[in-house]
Amino acid sequence: MGEAATVEQPARTVWLARAAIGCGVAAVLLLAAGAGLRGALVVAVGVAALALMAVGGWWALSRRGPLRWLGALLAVAAPAGAVVLYVGGGTWPWVLGAVALWAVGLWLGRLALRSAQRTRRVPEREVDPPRKAVLIMNPKSGGGKVEEFRLAERARELGAEVVLLDPDAHQDVVELAERAVADGADLLGVAGGDGTQALVAQVAARHGLPFLVVSAGTRNHFALDLGLDRDDPARCLDALTDGVELRVDLGEVAGRAFVNNVSFGTYAEIVQNPEYRDAKTATVLAMLPDLLVGYAGARLSAEAGGERLEHPQAVLVSNNPYDAGDLLDPGRRSRMDRGCLGVLGVRVDGAAQAADLALRGTSAEAVTVLVGREVLVTADVASIPVAVDGEALELDVPVRCVIRPGALRVRVPRDRPGTVAPAPNLKWSRLAHLASGRTETNGGAR
Repeated sequence: MGEAATVEQPARTVWLARAAIGCGVAAVLLLAAGAGLRGALVVAVGVAALALMAVGGWWALSRRGPLRWLGALLAVAAPAGAVVLYVGGGTWPWVLGAVALWAVGLWLGRLALRSAQRTRRVPEREVDPPRKAVLIMNPKSGGGKVEEFRLAERARELGAEVVLLDPDAHQDVVELAERAVADGADLLGVAGGDGTQALVAQVAARHGLPFLVVSAGTRNHFALDLGLDRDDPARCLDALTDGVELRVDLGEVAGRAFVNNVSFGTYAEIVQNPEYRDAKTATVLAMLPDLLVGYAGARLSAEAGGERLEHPQAVLVSNNPYDAGDLLDPGRRSRMDRGCLGVLGVRVDGAAQAADLALRGTSAEAVTVLVGREVLVTADVASIPVAVDGEALELDVPVRCVIRPGALRVRVPRDRPGTVAPAPNLKWSRLAHLASGRTETNGGAR
């Protein structure tokens, strides 16, 4: 750790925090002034509506038949009923105004906390353009982005060799990448989904070659966390002529690389179902009752950082921890070079915990957050389903996940959108400290 340092917050941060607190106070005062003695009743109705929504949502997910439909109806009827009561009682203008002020206060508070963050960017290294770049492209990935953005033509114009996968044939991308290396490639790249990215990234890391990510997949989480443009994957190809290099970590599970995460438990069970690819929603709804109520899958345990998780319903192991602390900003990693795995363990035992999870995200009681360089997942069966970057596998128990710090050299365009600082947890005590204008002491950068 570095030495302690005194940090003075910018005036913008101080005034954003003051404005956020002001909006929160104004919301309470407006409700008290407008609703008068009925203010407590208004709040009680709102809390009851949220509780009933949570119960309805839990039933809709964890039950079948009439109870599922009753839960869905309750989840919709509860807020609708609250609105009817507010309108009938004449308090709706005050409630609407208070909700609007509270929402603005939350937004300003997040801006204040975000602006107060001190984040260190992944270091960039100047590099020469590759002499022989080989890019593997999946024409079907992302609904046909390779053809839509003319990625193959653009890559060839920039001097790269393109290997187009045959949509009608099963091809081993690892074998294709190894063959490219044997033929003299000094850069490997992929235009495809995160699962394909991970397979080729492992080959690049094994040979110490730079790796180029083209955001031609469906969700492109790895590209997002590298700060690449997900809307225009052709911009990623600029790294061939005007690129810089980042050193990032690479996760491994049972010897197989992953760039995003590995899932165990509920999600892995669902992905394993052969019907999932063609009917995602129907498959999830059909399987969730068995997985959430009296979990029908293997009884899992996970160890990381000297701590142990007993019988979680789901475990997510990520290549570097996710920053998000709530559901408003899920699945972001502002740094990919921290040299550790993130672990999220989830166990939901009822409607109350489900509501808490929906409201507080990873801060909820149902979630356990761990960090470690190695994660060991065990179960009461010989093998378990595992989803590796969304790909369904079956692995022998115990399953070992490790991090390989700085193993991957990633070539990215010099001009790119960049990563976004995560939305921090909203803590009013922290806002009050910022609003006071006092300086604070940080422990320095690692």
